[in-house]
Amino acid sequence: MKAFKNFYGKYIKASVYAANDGIVTTFAVVASVVGADLSAFVILILGFANLIADGFSMATGDYLGTKSESDHFRRERELEEQLFEQSQESARKEVEQVLENKGYSKQDSQNLAEYVSKNKKFFLDFIIFERLGYIPTSHQDAIKSSLVTFMSFMVAGSMPLLPYIFWRHMNVSDIFIWASLFVGFTLFVIGAVRTFFTDKKWWVGGLEMLGAGGSAVLLAFIIGATLKRVIGLA
Repeated sequence: MKAFKNFYGKYIKASVYAANDGIVTTFAVVASVVGADLSAFVILILGFANLIADGFSMATGDYLGTKSESDHFRRERELEEQLFEQSQESARKEVEQVLENKGYSKQDSQNLAEYVSKNKKFFLDFIIFERLGYIPTSHQDAIKSSLVTFMSFMVAGSMPLLPYIFWRHMNVSDIFIWASLFVGFTLFVIGAVRTFFTDKKWWVGGLEMLGAGGSAVLLAFIIGATLKRVIGLA
């Protein structure tokens, strides 16, 4: 259980962001197609086409973003390592300044900087984190993050489409009601699961996610309905 929390806790931001985006974008497609009075078959085709393409796009974007951050970290670390090798005194002064800015006295900052500089790897990672806010990441981290993003997007984004698979012989507008309920339920569950990694109560996290994601879903529906009226009157 601890290993599970450590792994998914590391990627919780990517997971929640992708899940929310997957639901909203897919529901927007569903709402627009329903507004155009098209069939459930068309909804499924457009919905899954958008889901797969957008999910893949988000995953590759996450991978490239994480990898770019990792490359930047590595480059800055190399430059800092060169400075460390050329002048350890200058490097220690930089650490002293950081520690003083955090509230340590000048003497304590000097002592701590002297102690930290004995471990070059930690010393360099500390400087880069304080300067850029980066933590060391690897190629494997980028791959894992992109996979979590893709899976979260696909699983959550498929929820608005499931009613059109289960009840495809019903009236499209009636199925839309079930799709809306599926979306609301999924958003609440995602928010509740999120509290597994925080100290919030599960129902608070669920309502937060439902409110945030539900607002975006409602906005997508309103825009679709408004455009339908405007275009219909044109």
